[in-house]
Amino acid sequence: MPNPNDQRQPSAALVHKLREANQNLVIASLKAQDLQDQAEMAVERQTEFLSMLAHELRNPLAPIAMAADLLKSISAAHPQLPNIHQIIARQVSSMKRLLEDLLDASRVSSGKITLRKSPLLLTDLVRVAVEISQPLLNKNRQQLTLDLPERPVVVDGDAVRLSQVFSNLLINASKYSLPGSPIGLSACHQADGSLAIRVTDRGVGIEPDIQPFIFDLFTQAPRTLERSEGGLGIGLAMVRSLVEMHGGTVHVRSEGLGCGSEFTVLLPVSADQSVAPEAIVAVSADSARPCRILVVEDNADANETLNFCLRLDGHTVDSAFDGPAGLAMAVNGHYDLVVCDIGLPGMDGYEVLRQMRLLRLSSMPCCIAMTGYDQRDFRAHALEVGFDHYLVKPVSMGVLQSIISKAFPQQP
Repeated sequence: MPNPNDQRQPSAALVHKLREANQNLVIASLKAQDLQDQAEMAVERQTEFLSMLAHELRNPLAPIAMAADLLKSISAAHPQLPNIHQIIARQVSSMKRLLEDLLDASRVSSGKITLRKSPLLLTDLVRVAVEISQPLLNKNRQQLTLDLPERPVVVDGDAVRLSQVFSNLLINASKYSLPGSPIGLSACHQADGSLAIRVTDRGVGIEPDIQPFIFDLFTQAPRTLERSEGGLGIGLAMVRSLVEMHGGTVHVRSEGLGCGSEFTVLLPVSADQSVAPEAIVAVSADSARPCRILVVEDNADANETLNFCLRLDGHTVDSAFDGPAGLAMAVNGHYDLVVCDIGLPGMDGYEVLRQMRLLRLSSMPCCIAMTGYDQRDFRAHALEVGFDHYLVKPVSMGVLQSIISKAFPQQP
């Protein structure tokens, strides 16, 4: 007669193995969760670091950019001033572009880029992209040829981001082409109804083994040219991410080194080509009436340079270098306009404005936040506490003048 204990032994061993497997599975799951948490924390720390880095770099860029604007306004004082202004303006623009590329790469990796879509004319997008890339094309004496459809083409997209796509491709073509060489941008409809936009050059080309990775973050073609225009290997990664966010694709074709390159962006066109597209508005150059302005900025150079620029426009300007002093002056000064930094000693810009609102001034000034912080939550908080405008450093004087002229137009 069989022994019942002999039958239970295999079952007990199997249960033991199942328990062990279950324990190992739980441990593996916990380790995987721990690794995921660590990765998310690392991405968050990276994002915070890049945000702080951008803020710290934007602060010294702001007075340099404003000083360049100041040089432009007094360029008649010396024959070399226009050249000096153009050099400084080009380098500030280059540094600002590198900063934005670095931050955009972080935003893409953390999924923090959102699109503001509207019907857009292809010609408007190309015009803005050409304006952005034109200084580099001029510097390299490169001729840009455009070949666009005769009939207007409307796409649904974010005007800023699509212009960034095409300007990045044009800048990339310029950087990797010899001075004086031609560059082309063309567009045509495809059989499937999509729109193909191509940027071609006769530059250094791309080796076949690099082409599959050319849109990966921090990937760069070999630097075979003597050139001062560097890069972080971010521009093409941004192009792919932004194009895919618009439901399109981007491809590269090159026969190899020395054979030039062709980048093709495929985008869906708008279903309704009769929609009146939203215009990409240029900055207004209208003049403003003389105003009383308070500048609250702890960076002495930025404060002084902004003072100079505003006084040249005929405004009366006072300065404060910390939050409490700025609040006291704003309450007692009867100002038309307050330009206030966010990161101030003693009291931050949010609290300065919050206290101004609580005091219910008889005449509340127009308030502009001018800061190195560019995160959405900073911007949203600034508008929540009552700032009328939020500008990220370095700020073009043209943008600031446009805001002032719209709020305080010159009386006829």
